Amino acid sequence: MIKTLIIEDEQKSLDMLAGIIQKSCPELNIVGLARNVKEGVELVETLHPELVFLDISMPDGSGFDLLEKVAGHKFELIFATASDQHAIRAIKYSACDYLLKPIDIEELKIAVDKVVKKKSAIPNMENLQFLIQHLKRADENFQKITLPTGNAYEIVNIKDIVRCEADGSYTTFYLSDKRKLMISAGLKHYEELLPEGEFIRVHHHHLINMNHVVRFLKEDGGYAIMSDGSKIEISRRKKEAFMEKLNKS
Repeated sequence: MIKTLIIEDEQKSLDMLAGIIQKSCPELNIVGLARNVKEGVELVETLHPELVFLDISMPDGSGFDLLEKVAGHKFELIFATASDQHAIRAIKYSACDYLLKPIDIEELKIAVDKVVKKKSAIPNMENLQFLIQHLKRADENFQKITLPTGNAYEIVNIKDIVRCEADGSYTTFYLSDKRKLMISAGLKHYEELLPEGEFIRVHHHHLINMNHVVRFLKEDGGYAIMSDGSKIEISRRKKEAFMEKLNKS
């Protein structure tokens, strides 16, 4: 079983999450409960959990303050948060899992299943350091994004993403240095996440960075020629929006 710690400042939310986990997630063994940063740090250091459910807002600091204090420890992490949009966006850019309160049981099971599948691997904490750096920024003009590839995290400059291509429930990133990264998340996730002013979904399978468009071919419905030499079809319903962005660039 996976040693699990819950850090949540609201007693009602803590009891509810613990109850749901006990009923619906038999793979998890709750070894400790904490209601603030101080208690959470002490339990991480003494219990060495493999999974932590972490609230973002607590009376003596934030969940991110806690992460800085336990930087030497390795564990899987699932955030539990209300509607802090800045924090949620930073969490998404850092490829961390999160659950919105009130906790949905099915979403909880999906997040836990990801942890179970990675149980044999040592947690990689690079994305958490990246997350903390993002949250110290006052704005949301993120310059980098974390992409989870198997048991590693690739931290990529957004300007270096040439295009993204859908492959079922996966997305392949094509970078300016010729690397290809396959990520286990759908294209829609990244369409919503990457800067709208720079990226556009031009086809069911393609999301492109307008900064890497070098030519537009009028043949057939139209094609964008990218800086990596790829030829990307522009769907008819996306052509007007594409041309508008092209004329602004």
